[in-house]
Amino acid sequence: MQNPDDPNNGGDLLGDAREEIVGMAKQGMAHPSTKPVLTAGAIGAVAGAVLPVVSWPVGLIAGAGFMLYKRLRP
Repeated sequence: MQNPDDPNNGGDLLGDAREEIVGMAKQGMAHPSTKPVLTAGAIGAVAGAVLPVVSWPVGLIAGAGFMLYKRLRP
């Protein structure tokens, strides 16, 4: 998570995302971002299965990606 008082707030999104994903991979379910990202991915997969145009893998990626973004930039 970023410090809101940091003047460089919002700088390197890809670097922050990589750092967060590596932390989630190393710590597993103990990492604070893992459960919300997995939950949002599951909800996205269900929504993708229900919608006629979007398939469940697209929904899974969209849901997990959105929650990861919200964890990085609240």
